[in-house]
Amino acid sequence: MSLVGERILGASSGTREREEHTDESVKTASKLNWLRAGVLGANDGIVSTAGVVVGVAAADPQNNIAIFTAGMAAVVAGAISMAAGEYVSVSTQKDTEQALVHKENTRLRKDPEGEFAGLIKVYEGKGLSPETARLVAKEYSAIDPVAAQVEARYSIDSEEFVSPWNAAFSSAISFVLGAVLPMLAILLFPPASKFIATFILTLVALGLAGYTSAWLSEAPRGRAVIRVITGGALAMLITGAVGHLVGLTL
Repeated sequence: MSLVGERILGASSGTREREEHTDESVKTASKLNWLRAGVLGANDGIVSTAGVVVGVAAADPQNNIAIFTAGMAAVVAGAISMAAGEYVSVSTQKDTEQALVHKENTRLRKDPEGEFAGLIKVYEGKGLSPETARLVAKEYSAIDPVAAQVEARYSIDSEEFVSPWNAAFSSAISFVLGAVLPMLAILLFPPASKFIATFILTLVALGLAGYTSAWLSEAPRGRAVIRVITGGALAMLITGAVGHLVGLTL
């Protein structure tokens, strides 16, 4: 086989590998987007709800009606706020990605040769030789020139955008699920032990959430667990102290 033929076969094989890698990257990005919203919602649900109920209970530990009312208000408001925030944030990201696709589409119509030359330069910048870069750019562009441009330049799949609704629902539902444990702990345990029980159970829940998120994203487990537990402990200690001082004042 000639040297040119070997290069073409090598470039074709490399192209297939990059296509598989791109598909995997898109799936991973989608999973991480969903995971990010879910973990953020769960952590916020655990910490913010625990902070509210601990703060109210510190002011009046016998008044379960006030504790329950404050906790439910925190859950409803927090879930709506998380969902709205995620929807706006991800919608902005989606609009940006669509704008980039539209921009590349317009550039290709006006100057296809210039855009093709630019695509070759992008691949060369990623370490490919000029000949291989040209072959890869040619094969990708033959399938979908717009997709080739936005994937190479911005790591965006022109047919696969992030979903703001998925992020919103994931965040809201995980917030509510995260809020359940501190609500039950503060209401079901007797006044003498409700603070320590809520504190411990909340930290356990945060630790599990941090470990699960790190495991799913293949990140270091210990660092994630320590990070979320430390933040949750500080939040409860501060809100508990504030609630106690308010209770003494009133």
